[in-house]
Amino acid sequence: MTNDKLDMKFRSDLILLLAAIIWGFAFVAQRIGMDYVGPFTYNGVRFALGTIILLPFLFFNASKKEPLIKVLHPADRRKIVIGSLMTGLFLFGGVAFQQLGLQQTTAGKAGFITGLYVVFVPIVGLLFGQRSHFTMWIGAVLSLAGLYLLSMTGGFSFAPGDKLVLYCAIIFTFHVLFIAWLSPLMDSFLLAVIQFAICALLNLLVAFAIEPVSPDTIVQAWLPIAYGGILSVGVAYTLQVVAQKTAHPAYASIILSLEAVFAVLGGWLLLHEHFTRRMIIGCILMLLGMIVVQVKSRL
Repeated sequence: MTNDKLDMKFRSDLILLLAAIIWGFAFVAQRIGMDYVGPFTYNGVRFALGTIILLPFLFFNASKKEPLIKVLHPADRRKIVIGSLMTGLFLFGGVAFQQLGLQQTTAGKAGFITGLYVVFVPIVGLLFGQRSHFTMWIGAVLSLAGLYLLSMTGGFSFAPGDKLVLYCAIIFTFHVLFIAWLSPLMDSFLLAVIQFAICALLNLLVAFAIEPVSPDTIVQAWLPIAYGGILSVGVAYTLQVVAQKTAHPAYASIILSLEAVFAVLGGWLLLHEHFTRRMIIGCILMLLGMIVVQVKSRL
């Protein structure tokens, strides 16, 4: 491999690492944001902001005169439109459960439990005829063992917040599968803008229905909202798109799975969250499970 190719792959790895850092510390921003606004208000405003951030990229891609939807048959286009709407609905459900769960659990635990979708995706894929290597089952066992050590408070019961974040991971599983089906058929930025806009709209509708929405409190929460919208939704997604044009998929998946580690680190550094030795072992097992599954399923 030439030095130029090595340098390009190294830059891609660094970009992916930056995306993982941004997403990991976003769990801290999500918790802090709810000190000022309700969970649906926070999600609604940050995804609206993320949508606005991505619009220039969408217009730039459209100016290349490449079709935003790569399927010409009208019936197939309708399926794509419906599928795009479903991705927005799944995204709304996933981030809603995650944000609600963060009210009752730590940022670090939420990061690791959310990461279980990496294991759930190949398992659910079996229902659609996708063959899986035996390492997938090894990864699943490691991750479930880690989840038990991390989240079980006594007996076989989850803490309430952990349950909500687990529901988030399950919903994100189907979100990932829909994205995998849709992404080859349409412009990636168009898909992102559609799902982010739907997620923002649904969150804001719920917020105005059940939460006290005040411009003053939104302004007070500007920093965590800006982090969640500009960096987590807008910038990190763009970094991932740019980096994965040249990064090896297996390495990319491993690096992005470090999001969970940075969620724990962010919670410890910024929120002074305490982790027992048992919980740290659980985190390590879950991270190993994610890596085992991703390495084989992405090769």
